[in-house]
Amino acid sequence: MTQTQLEAVQHMLRNRPVLDLATDLTEQRRLFDAMRESTPLPDGTTTTDGELGGVPVVLVEGPNTGSFDSSGSSVPVVLYFHGGGYVLGTAATGVALAVGLAARVGGRGISVGYRLAPEHPFPAAVEDALAAYRALLDDGVSPSRIAFAGDSAGGGLAVAALIAARDAGLPLPSAAVAFSPWTDLTLAGASVTGRADDDLVLTADILVHAAADYLGSADPRSALASPGLTADLSGLPPLLIQVGSHEILLDDAIALAARAAAFDVPVDLQIGPGLPHVFQRFAGTGRLDQADAAMDAAGDFLRRALASAPVISGQGRGLGF
Repeated sequence: MTQTQLEAVQHMLRNRPVLDLATDLTEQRRLFDAMRESTPLPDGTTTTDGELGGVPVVLVEGPNTGSFDSSGSSVPVVLYFHGGGYVLGTAATGVALAVGLAARVGGRGISVGYRLAPEHPFPAAVEDALAAYRALLDDGVSPSRIAFAGDSAGGGLAVAALIAARDAGLPLPSAAVAFSPWTDLTLAGASVTGRADDDLVLTADILVHAAADYLGSADPRSALASPGLTADLSGLPPLLIQVGSHEILLDDAIALAARAAAFDVPVDLQIGPGLPHVFQRFAGTGRLDQADAAMDAAGDFLRRALASAPVISGQGRGLGF
């Protein structure tokens, strides 16, 4: 990463359309979708709309995607949960990061279009995440060949989905990756105010409105709403957390890592100095070398986890829509 690159990214972030959840949500969703869906995909990427467990998804395959064997379980699958504060985004907005991770493990990415608040408040997103994962298992994909991943609210959702799957008695995936995860909806982290001047993407006001829309009357301290704050994380698979130091969610990432370690979960916390919220979305664009390095590190983490996960054979008909 060069200082020139970082300054160019900072200039772009300062001059992009500003999200304001206190205004027309339909327009904010249009802006968010346009920004995220404009990220270029690697050459040879194919996308297919479908659904898993009644939840809309986009299946993403790159040119190096392997082939399923007869058990339907050989190719890794990255189940990806997009960001957007639980009120913005679609399956399409998670495609770029999903394929970036999937390509690095020679697998497929599946971006999940969970229901959004305020139309569908907590725990709708968790229910959809669990439904998609359950359907993936029913389709014959071995949990040992699945990894969860997500960014921002989707990073928190990935952890909540692990907890929900464990509590439902389902076998857990091999690992999870969380980019700049939002894991404390009480907004208690000191970085929410302490990093406010540094964060060029999120504001406390955005998080306050998003949390209110998502939670409705639910307790913000609920384990599935704020897994970095109160959740029992015992038994979860290895977790990689990446965050930039110029984020108001910095303390969310740190607290999640500390809580995971307290429950003996293998956890790797990587903090990028001076980097913005979900900086990984600049990977593959030539605009920020540190984004490519972070994605490569995430790919290495997932390959190791997938290689060491106990093999559990899939019993279904193989992935398909």
